[in-house]
Amino acid sequence: MAQPLILLTGWGLGSAPLVPLAEALAGHFRVRIEALPAFERADIELSLEALDDRLPRGVWLGGWSLGGMLATLLAARRGVECPGLLTLASNARFTVSEAWPTAMPAATFAAFREAYALNPTATLKRFAMLCSQGAVDFRGLSRRLLEQANGADSLAGLDLLAALDTRAALQQFTGPQLHLFAADDALVPVATAAAIQALQPAATVRRVEGASHALVVEQVGEVVAAVERFLEVQK
Repeated sequence: MAQPLILLTGWGLGSAPLVPLAEALAGHFRVRIEALPAFERADIELSLEALDDRLPRGVWLGGWSLGGMLATLLAARRGVECPGLLTLASNARFTVSEAWPTAMPAATFAAFREAYALNPTATLKRFAMLCSQGAVDFRGLSRRLLEQANGADSLAGLDLLAALDTRAALQQFTGPQLHLFAADDALVPVATAAAIQALQPAATVRRVEGASHALVVEQVGEVVAAVERFLEVQK
């Protein structure tokens, strides 16, 4: 019988990017896509409490980018009440720190945040292009992401993204973990895959070749194949 899986969305683009993947995983999971909480401020604990209260226990947790980071923290918080974790293009830290160099430079993120504060519409368009950079048809993918966007983008969400650190949670969670990274991701360096594997040797970490940050849209088949191989090992 298929296990329940909740997929948390990323920042800004809403649930639409996860719909094709959710449908493709139907043979393996009973998937529910969950929107992120409405971020009024970058309060990690309040965000986790909101998710913990809203989401049922005993379900796999997963997510794309920011959603995967929050899923990781919630999985560690729930412990044995979470049977497994699946993240997609999710870093342990989104911005560089001395202890975690495989991330976006802080100055680059700060410039993006400032641009968003001044012109959200134009910056969201740029964000969709960054998500698509590395895809075969990156312009078409970018247009698709923007046309279907139904998310709640916000400065508070960006601030939360910059504040999150899932390193301890990745080490603490003892259930099965699958972390997928895109080889041509413009937002999460592909070197993150090796860093995550070193941080949590028990996890399964894989690269999806020829994929952008929006691998959940453009490489659904490869993502599902990786999930199938992972689940076969877990039997």
